[in-house]
Amino acid sequence: MKLAGTDPVRQLPTSRAAAADGPDSHQRLQLNHDFSMIHTREAFAADNPALLHILRRREPAKRHRVAVFVDDGVLHACPELPQRIRGYADTHAAHLEIAGEIVPLPGGEVCKNDPQHLWRLLQALADRNIDRHSYALAIGGGAALDAVGLAASLFHRGVRHIRLPSTVLSQADSGVGVKNAINWNGQKNLIGSFAVPWAVINDAALIDGLPAREKRAGMAEAVKVALIRDASFFHWLEARADALARFEQPDLEELIQRSAALHLRQITQGGDPFEQGSARPLDYGHWIAHKLERLSGHALNHGEAVAIGVACDARHSALAGLLPAGDEARVWRLLRALGFELWHEQLLAQDEHGRLALLQGLGEFREHLGGDLCVTLLEELGRGREVNAIDGERVMQSILWLQQRHAAALPDARAGVNETVCGAGR
Repeated sequence: MKLAGTDPVRQLPTSRAAAADGPDSHQRLQLNHDFSMIHTREAFAADNPALLHILRRREPAKRHRVAVFVDDGVLHACPELPQRIRGYADTHAAHLEIAGEIVPLPGGEVCKNDPQHLWRLLQALADRNIDRHSYALAIGGGAALDAVGLAASLFHRGVRHIRLPSTVLSQADSGVGVKNAINWNGQKNLIGSFAVPWAVINDAALIDGLPAREKRAGMAEAVKVALIRDASFFHWLEARADALARFEQPDLEELIQRSAALHLRQITQGGDPFEQGSARPLDYGHWIAHKLERLSGHALNHGEAVAIGVACDARHSALAGLLPAGDEARVWRLLRALGFELWHEQLLAQDEHGRLALLQGLGEFREHLGGDLCVTLLEELGRGREVNAIDGERVMQSILWLQQRHAAALPDARAGVNETVCGAGR
């Protein structure tokens, strides 16, 4: 941490007016954060040094205490995981101690919807005597990482937090960021914090056993970040769409690594890591997605809703004269090739006044931003543009465009392969 703009030798003004208006009234606090981002496989194999390296980064000779929290979806899919974690700790006992029992927690939005889960996480940290030089290690999907991250940021005003994301969505996007939150009062992520994690470890082995639907969901965020920040990545996604739709391992791992790198670049170099301004480029397509998730009763998972939001806002961008005509169809075709169904009947749902219910999402998004609407649209593939107004008629036209393309693609959809649906929180 670096303090800038202070001079302890100079005499500070004594009057209230001078303190408010004098040359020393404005100070600048500059914070420097370092954290590790590691892509590996089998993080708890005895000979894998990734976790040990992270724990010992600042105090290499110390025996580090770690409280471990695991998404119950991961435990269901990998029942041997606690034993492997204990085995890793035993192998490296000179530098690693698991504090107490490994803590299971509900996966998915369940762990974020009930505030009592947050208090249970805080109690678990207290019971294990976790201090500011200990660690809270969370293994799970984005929701579980959000909840544990929030608890870690609150306990002792912040303890070291290590994220080990277990889904494509969390490894490619949400797990590599600095945001933690739970849902409250019917609103998503209303209570939360910005806290830089100590480290993020993406373990490719955790992705192998995911159901097809869960693997696909995270690809929507990769398409999103490619559209706003990297045309070459978008072209790569187009070229590898068939292999990605089959979840071929090398391509899926490359998608995760490139998407994570772009998200990190935006967070670390975008100039607003803690979102104090109104621009939210990484939320492209999300004002629709968040509302549509709720309108569907969460029948759509986050990635599926994001895919629809991304396609809808691409069409909106073209209708607004920003995106060259025809490029929105390329976005639609890519998402379809990856296996997304880019339609849901709740897109046309109406509120009690007969208005498009989806447009309520704009008001909620505006409130989340602090009162000034700022939505990212596309001016070309690979470059976003912030706008301060969304035209409701263009939104409706974009929805009808999706409906028409969905109807035209129905015979192809019926010929597709049925996908496994799994509600586990991985």
